[in-house]
Amino acid sequence: MRMRRSSSWQIAVLVFLLTGSAQASIGDRLPDFKDCVQICIDTNCGEDATSIPLHRRLLLWDCPSECDYTCQHVVTDKRLARDPPYMNPIEQFHGKWPFYRFIGMQEPFSVIFSLFNYLAHDWGMDQLRERIPASYPLRKYYLLFGYFGLASWIFSMIFHTRDFNMTEKLDYFAAGASVLYGLYYAPIRIFRLDKKVPMKQSILRVWTTFCLLLYTLHVLYLTLWSWDYTYNMAANVAVGVVQNILWSGFSYMQYKRVGRTWAMWPGLIVAWLIMAMSLELLDFPPWRGMIDAHSLWHLGTVGPTIWWYNFLIKDAQEDLAGTRLKA
Repeated sequence: MRMRRSSSWQIAVLVFLLTGSAQASIGDRLPDFKDCVQICIDTNCGEDATSIPLHRRLLLWDCPSECDYTCQHVVTDKRLARDPPYMNPIEQFHGKWPFYRFIGMQEPFSVIFSLFNYLAHDWGMDQLRERIPASYPLRKYYLLFGYFGLASWIFSMIFHTRDFNMTEKLDYFAAGASVLYGLYYAPIRIFRLDKKVPMKQSILRVWTTFCLLLYTLHVLYLTLWSWDYTYNMAANVAVGVVQNILWSGFSYMQYKRVGRTWAMWPGLIVAWLIMAMSLELLDFPPWRGMIDAHSLWHLGTVGPTIWWYNFLIKDAQEDLAGTRLKA
């Protein structure tokens, strides 16, 4: 896990993007790594600097960062050749494993699997538009869920392409917004706060204000007080647990009411996500320098996303059918 502290909010955006302090990982402190980087910079980064391909320069790779990347792999290869695997010779540098980049992307498989999630949301939103009538009051909330999902995976792709302070913050804030929105619309569906009933409309306004305030305070704390990874993870897990409990309870009650298998899907999806999330606890050096536990976690969320949109559609169709029968 990265252990960065946030920079002062007064710093200009460009400086904020290109700089930032990261506490050293074990790999950073290796004398071999420090010597390699210094020699590389002295040799290649002077007035007659070594040319960097255009596609990498577009992703803001400069000569020192090229040296840093190269030396990570030089040192790692030497350690792998010298030490047996059980001695765990692969160390992290700057809080990250030494990945092999692809066309300038630092973590190519995390980018690809984030793209899969983006496409899953895009597909799901198309299905919502096609199969749920615009007059259905919950449709707008479901589409907003999709837009939050699209934004979070866009910023995930950007962050895993190039890890800077700004891209990291955008990724975390977008992910936090997506998780919190998941909690926001859960009680709206479960308790039907969308109904044009004065009491429910009042509760909806209070609930909306509360969630907006919660997210604002979350961002302000991380930005102005402390860029705290432990707090950020705890906050997201807490929000996720609450919505998982809500949807699991709703799934059980729906199954009892309609007696159809699809009504159990939320509970099954929650179980899938919990199992996929366990990959985050099983952190391991990237296989062949490219696929690690975090990227597999991203891959593991694609299926549940598609499944979830199918549930929303089934649930909406059941709700609409019941409404017509009562009419």
